Amino acid sequence: MKANLKKNRLRLIAGRWRGRKLPFAPVPGLRPTPDRVRETLFNWLSPVIREARCLDLFAGSGALGFEAASRGAAEVTLVDNHAGVVHSLRQQIDVLDARQVRVVQAECSLYLRGPARPMDIVFLDPPYRENLLPACIEQLESAGWLADEAWIYIESGPAEGPELPGNWGVYRSTSAGQVCAQLMRRCA
Repeated sequence: MKANLKKNRLRLIAGRWRGRKLPFAPVPGLRPTPDRVRETLFNWLSPVIREARCLDLFAGSGALGFEAASRGAAEVTLVDNHAGVVHSLRQQIDVLDARQVRVVQAECSLYLRGPARPMDIVFLDPPYRENLLPACIEQLESAGWLADEAWIYIESGPAEGPELPGNWGVYRSTSAGQVCAQLMRRCA
């Protein structure tokens, strides 16, 4: 049991909660974005993360959303459909007293059908091999979820790169093991 508790922890890399280790729900297939990829991503986002409105779809462990909040994001919405994951995320919000973070239990595609608020940064890290990215990308772009010059982070497995809207450009990309990470910039 103790080994499992250590395995189901992530470390916040920088900001207000630097070094904090957060437990996450022991859900099969749930895999936090690796530290090295997260550190690279947030180095890329460092000029724009403060005061940003962020949406973390398929939040899972909350690694991306909590890292954004730790680094000064004004608002972070975590969306996940798994009850155990949502319960764990809510516990972490309470432990950190993370008032700028809220969690919503919903299927991401259903959530994106609701009233849109333009977001500055969106994190898309769905379960690999379930082909969820194309529909989410289409909904984000067409339904008013993105600020004119939003940043969109996409994490996928090898060879799963989705087709992108014509007004999205790849700003940076990296890979680590089975993780392919791309940071996109949207142009209005």
